[in-house]
Amino acid sequence: MKTEQELKDIVKERYAKIAEQGKAENASSCCGATTPSNKVYNIMMDDYSETDGYVSDADLGLGCGLPTQFALIQKGDTVIDLGSGAGNDCFVARHETGSKGKVIGIDFTPIMIQKARINAEKLGYNNVEFREGDIDNMPVSGNIADVIVSNCVLNLVPNKQKVISEIFRVLKPGGHFSISDIVLVGDLPKALKEDAEMYAGCVAGAIQKEDYLKYISDEGFVNINIQKEKPITIPDDILSKYLDEEMIKQFNSDSVGIFSITVYAEKPGKKEKKPKLQLADITNDEPCCSPDGNCC
Repeated sequence: MKTEQELKDIVKERYAKIAEQGKAENASSCCGATTPSNKVYNIMMDDYSETDGYVSDADLGLGCGLPTQFALIQKGDTVIDLGSGAGNDCFVARHETGSKGKVIGIDFTPIMIQKARINAEKLGYNNVEFREGDIDNMPVSGNIADVIVSNCVLNLVPNKQKVISEIFRVLKPGGHFSISDIVLVGDLPKALKEDAEMYAGCVAGAIQKEDYLKYISDEGFVNINIQKEKPITIPDDILSKYLDEEMIKQFNSDSVGIFSITVYAEKPGKKEKKPKLQLADITNDEPCCSPDGNCC
């Protein structure tokens, strides 16, 4: 049994390599960590390409959902993205929060932070920043975020309860999160559960769906609901690296389910009211129109 630090080191090492891989290679494997499939192009990720604020250079094909689509981000919000990678979800969030808001991406892989900062500089976004650190010990103060998003990252962290506790600490009273992640229904075969590649591939580190939701409830979050759920199927040509033919048949016929879920929950408390923006407060990168219909 590997320690928490050993598991973190495995993920950090592999994601440093994954950062240099192409989107197609990552999308056709399990989060870029396994050998790509010859049969399936898109195993886990959802397509961002039609999403407002999408930046192709920041999309490494590593997610398992579209949490920003469900995150109810408003203009002026402070948004934190956990496991921000090259910055894709941060830039989508920035489109929603606008130039008056703030977006903070947190990632523990230095090369990912570097890529994200370069992308932000190219875009000229001075209200998007990236901080290196662990999401189970976030480098931010308490009660500062209106919204927290994350895309297929909590499954990579050994102590998921600690991450959920950190999310509670960092959210403002009345704030909320929308997180896409991988969960299980039933037990994985031992050969998959104990493999380092499958851990970094967002599968072996996943926990039971029931336990995942219980951790959220036990922390004190309210209004918990699953915004989206989809099954994940691992192609046989990937499974064959870990299981023999008979084991693959057994795995495919068992009642084991691997799912991507997008979960929403709120921190109890009264949400603070934001001042309404006046036309004079809107910068040139935001659309503005006068009452007579003339737009600047």
